[in-house]
Amino acid sequence: MDSPGWKQKDAWTWKEFILLLLLEFVFVMVAVKYGMQSIYQFWFDHTLYSGTVTGLTIAVVLMLGLYFIALKPQNLSWRDVGVKGFPASYWWRILIWLFITIVLSVAVVLLTSLVGNDVDNSKTESLQQNVNVITVLIAFVSAGIISPVYEEIFYRGFIYRWLRVRLGMGWGIVFSSLIFTVAHFPTLNAMPVNFITGIVFAWTYEKTGSIIPAIIIHGIFNTIAVLLIAIG
Repeated sequence: MDSPGWKQKDAWTWKEFILLLLLEFVFVMVAVKYGMQSIYQFWFDHTLYSGTVTGLTIAVVLMLGLYFIALKPQNLSWRDVGVKGFPASYWWRILIWLFITIVLSVAVVLLTSLVGNDVDNSKTESLQQNVNVITVLIAFVSAGIISPVYEEIFYRGFIYRWLRVRLGMGWGIVFSSLIFTVAHFPTLNAMPVNFITGIVFAWTYEKTGSIIPAIIIHGIFNTIAVLLIAIG
């Protein structure tokens, strides 16, 4: 495992943090989620397909932004945002963290359902209405691979680390999870689960110094959700 020094210092300033937040909450939120997604919907005439391509576009935009804003100017590598190995002894903990993620998420869904909330959105409804090998595979690639990889690198590898260095572990986890949650707008009904999972994923990065465990947990969790939606 790397030295815990990554928790106390980094090579960035407010400039990188603000620019990447603007990239997410201005360009991605407005230009991609509303502008480009409408174009994709017109092209494909299918919510699941357009949503998947939108997710891929967001992944490309955020990863390029992270590289050219935070990494390349400082001569840093992807290792500096947690893309690195972790001790084999943590594999059993990954199973525990996955279990905790599932239990807490189910609890949040049940609690919020008491006030009329549910976790359905346009993509889940589209999958349920068109369940076949192709749609399930597309949903798996989108939710189980693409989203976990870019979201963990961006929100935990950079956002959490940046906040962790300046605010400490507790506030770093809370604020990075809030940012992660708000970034999922306009899927308001899923935000409580987003916040809870954001906390667990940040905790795994805190304990291992790698975002790989969070990617694994995130991917399995989303894959389970896709299968449950398809079966349901």
